[in-house]
Amino acid sequence: MSPPGRPKGEYRSAQHEGTPVNALLHPHPWRRAMTVRDLDAVAAVEARAYSWPWSRGNFIDTLTAGHIAEVLEDRDAGLLGYFVAMTGVDELHLLNVTVAPEWQGRGHGSALLDAVAEHGRELGLGALWLEVRQSNHRARALYARRGFAEVGLRRGYYPAASRREDAVVMRLALAGEGLHAVV
Repeated sequence: MSPPGRPKGEYRSAQHEGTPVNALLHPHPWRRAMTVRDLDAVAAVEARAYSWPWSRGNFIDTLTAGHIAEVLEDRDAGLLGYFVAMTGVDELHLLNVTVAPEWQGRGHGSALLDAVAEHGRELGLGALWLEVRQSNHRARALYARRGFAEVGLRRGYYPAASRREDAVVMRLALAGEGLHAVV
C-alpha cells in the first residue's frame, strides 16, 4: 500500500548503508499521471498508432483542463501506452486510450481500460462511455470483453480517407444499475 501523498506502487523497507529507507518498487509496467514532459513520447506513439492522431495541442488542452490522464511505462521499454478521460455528471468519458503498436496484444489495453474504470468507480460515477471507429473490430472486441455494450452510433464522427467514418458508442456500467441505468 502506498503511503498518503505518494505515488501508487508497492513500498518496502530496506537498508541503505545501515539506515532504514522506504523504496518504491515499480511493478513492470506501471502507471502514473501524464505530464507535459511526456508529450513528445505520447505524440510519437499517437502518430504510429493512428492515421489521424491527436495533436500535441490536444494533449496539452486535456492536461490544462484537468482531465484524468495517465501513462503506462516500463523501466526498460519506456512508454507503452496512455489514456485520457473526462468526468461529467455521473459519468466518465474515455477520450483516448492507446497502446504503442509494437506493444499491442499483450494485455496493456485491458490494463488501461481497467484503470480508467477504477478511476470512475473511485469517483462514484455510474458509467464509462467511449466512441470507437466502426471499422476497428479489434478494439470493439476488446471493449466487449471488458464489459462494454454497444449502445449507439454517431454518424460521420471520425475523419477518414474518402469520407467520414461512423463511431460506435459503447457504455460500461460502473455502479449498480438503479439510477445509473439511464442511457
